[in-house]
Amino acid sequence: MIIECNRCHARYRYDESRFEGKPSKKVRCTKCLAIFEVFDQPAPEEPAVVLQPLRPDDTMTRMPEESGKPKDTTSKTRLSTAERKQAVAELKLPADTKLSLAVISGPQAGKIFQIEKPKVVIGRQDADVTVEDPEISRQHAAIEVAGDRVTLLDLGSTNGVFMGDEQVSEASLENQSEFTVGGSTLMLIVTHPA
Repeated sequence: MIIECNRCHARYRYDESRFEGKPSKKVRCTKCLAIFEVFDQPAPEEPAVVLQPLRPDDTMTRMPEESGKPKDTTSKTRLSTAERKQAVAELKLPADTKLSLAVISGPQAGKIFQIEKPKVVIGRQDADVTVEDPEISRQHAAIEVAGDRVTLLDLGSTNGVFMGDEQVSEASLENQSEFTVGGSTLMLIVTHPA
């Protein structure tokens, strides 16, 4: 079923099995954070969806913006399998650099997490960086550091990982690179001690 946010008009693919026999479900737009209700209706040719603002308690998957051609959902910096294996073997924090993640929007805006090991998992539970956001998967994404190279990976999350409006499965990060997981936007901060 395709649903559309009534505030920002972002379109999402919503799994109808999530209704679990209930006539409606509450969802939150991952783009503008508006809360609305989706009603389970038999799907005619075009799915009819009624949206009403409500409180958050469900999640959804964001669809890429529509244009004449399909969007590439992988980063242009995606590594080959051989490069990935080599990168994993080389994971190491740089000695002269401090890395951290700042939550710049979402339920925990303002919180800063120090990156203290070369691979950190970002998620809602059982993660190195725990972000209290109901739209984030338990283990949503990972940051891998191999010297000066920092890579963001989607760990098969429900709502995906976005850089701007582009969904990515893998992307290189630099100082002040921003990415969105669930309803939260995080920024990588790289500092060089004096």
